[in-house]
Amino acid sequence: MTDLAVADAVEQDAALAEPQHTEPATHTVLTRLREMIVTGEIPPETRLRAEGLAAQLDVSRTPIRSALAVLSAEGLVNYSVNRGYTVRPVTIGDVFDSIEVRASLEGMALRTSVDRGWEPAVLDRLSDMVGQGRAIVDRGEWSEAIEHQWYQLNWQFHRTIVASAHNAVLRNAMRMTLIYPVFGDVARLCPTVAACVPARARQIPAIPPDHIMESQAEHEALLTVIQRGDGTEAQRNLSDHILATKRRLHALVLPR
Repeated sequence: MTDLAVADAVEQDAALAEPQHTEPATHTVLTRLREMIVTGEIPPETRLRAEGLAAQLDVSRTPIRSALAVLSAEGLVNYSVNRGYTVRPVTIGDVFDSIEVRASLEGMALRTSVDRGWEPAVLDRLSDMVGQGRAIVDRGEWSEAIEHQWYQLNWQFHRTIVASAHNAVLRNAMRMTLIYPVFGDVARLCPTVAACVPARARQIPAIPPDHIMESQAEHEALLTVIQRGDGTEAQRNLSDHILATKRRLHALVLPR
């Protein structure tokens, strides 16, 4: 299955990052605005005017307003009667907290999905994503474009797990933890974190970095546990997999 086919298939499931019944235009705008905010392209405290954003993204104001309402619910933007929507400053503590909460919630989602039983077609898609990730790292090359490609598969992998729990309450709670990038290395792309990380640790290497190799291997181990139908072990392994990001960031930002 091609990358595009996988993306299309995943979008047919309940989305992790978007509420139910999101219109296609709103979904596209929401994805773009979220990326612009978490990467610092739109700085903290910036006032978000629907007219200006609509012109910038070449859309009408309707999907902009809908997307801003979702981002407000996620905690990425603040709303007040006097100022309207503004980008909420995110601290490194917020990033660590979000990772920890996500680990618990997504682990619960995976246990629930395994206990329910995975649909064969969806499990095949998950397996295909893992296989594509392995093919990327086995090339032995790395760049910003390759990193983005791998993280897109990573994002689809995790979205599929949450969607397979078929739990709208859990999915909506998960949306509140998405305050850091999942489409690239958080140590480099999230300004709040990058400001605390040494420059050498923010360089893109020529070969797949250790944390990507470890994450890919963990995806493969998770797939095996899911296929085996062990919900308890799957929950434990996925929670630890997500918390590995927190441990890595702690090691990078804490002074020695």
